[in-house]
Amino acid sequence: MGKSTLFNRLIGGRRAIVDDKPGVTRDRNYGSFEWRGRMFTVIDTGGFVPDSQNVFEKAIREQAQYAVDEADVIVMVVDGSTGLHPIDKEVAKILRKKAKKVLLAVNKIDDAKHERNVGQFFELGFGKVMGISAQLGRTVGDFLDEIAGTVSDAQPAEDASPSKKIAIIGKPNVGKSSLVNFLLGEERSIVTDIPGTTRDTVDTLLRFQDQDVVLIDTAGLRKKSKIKESVEFFSALRTFQAVERCDAAIIMFDASIGVEKQDLQIVEYTIEQGKPAIIGVNKWDLVDKREVTAEEYEHKIKERLRVYDFVPVVFISVLRKQRVQKLLSDALRILDSAKMKIKTSELNDYLLPFIENTPPTSRTGKDIRIKYITQVESKLPTFAMFTNLPEEISVGYRRFLENKLRDKFPFEGVPIRLVFKQK
Repeated sequence: MGKSTLFNRLIGGRRAIVDDKPGVTRDRNYGSFEWRGRMFTVIDTGGFVPDSQNVFEKAIREQAQYAVDEADVIVMVVDGSTGLHPIDKEVAKILRKKAKKVLLAVNKIDDAKHERNVGQFFELGFGKVMGISAQLGRTVGDFLDEIAGTVSDAQPAEDASPSKKIAIIGKPNVGKSSLVNFLLGEERSIVTDIPGTTRDTVDTLLRFQDQDVVLIDTAGLRKKSKIKESVEFFSALRTFQAVERCDAAIIMFDASIGVEKQDLQIVEYTIEQGKPAIIGVNKWDLVDKREVTAEEYEHKIKERLRVYDFVPVVFISVLRKQRVQKLLSDALRILDSAKMKIKTSELNDYLLPFIENTPPTSRTGKDIRIKYITQVESKLPTFAMFTNLPEEISVGYRRFLENKLRDKFPFEGVPIRLVFKQK
């Protein structure tokens, strides 16, 4: 049909596997894209086969139905090159029962002469039928205009409260809900030893150190191969959305099982979203201190974090009530650091001598000069650096300048953005 091809075109990447064989997409993919100044979340589901008893197709159908229930707009993709299929009619019959707007995309209409293949799909009973080519991008822009016009322009009211929103994230069963309950002093969230108990995000207001803090307790993030239930998939989706709407994140690790690849991926995602973060290594009481010290454990974490090694680490035990309040206190301190403004004169006096002593090198052998630095208004600490050849600044040199800023200013746990502009 081309659902995954359309998904990849919308998000501007190749996150979904694309193959000529039907049923390649089993796990749900989701991503975000911007169109005409608005952000949209798009979910790519597996192929919907009504009434099939195949175990995979049943699971895909269940999750596709859940996706339909969650969506504001449903895009039904059909194959314009093969014509109307009986399964198309069955799927359309199911979708017509939903109180949702359905847009029908007739894919593989690669040129004007194939437009004649679109008319037969009006039989499915949807008002808007559009021919597109997900592969070539033909009329996809017009299709997105139709989606944008269908989704309500009403936006949720901006949270006007001064509360600082802290998301508690991490793999299942690392102690997220236990941490929230301890800080609240009550059993607000369900806590069990079964991974994945928290199925949705829970926001709770806490008064801490004379500040109003909203704690966002999220569902545990599982490896994609383990997300077999539709509810779990959307729990993961809401968790990522919680990261997007929080001011800072506490990322929970489990000291008893060591650092896993998924832990590092969660850190990477959080920082790439531009959120200040701190790592809380829970269950530290279960670790034999004769075998590994906190310093050794932290060193291993920093080694594996690599470019994200600026994220601080606090060792805690929620069960033993050790350093739990310090973890939240440090998270709030890091959040305050993200709002720090540095004088332009101080920036230039500090950084320009380093740049003069260790100038950037050019791939083309040209002389690169950085003459002026200033901090610009942004949610993240963002520094504009004016140079004659902004496109020649290497990733390594960006890292060098970022490290120099961190050496001087308290940006621990805070993502920094460097923008190089033509002087």
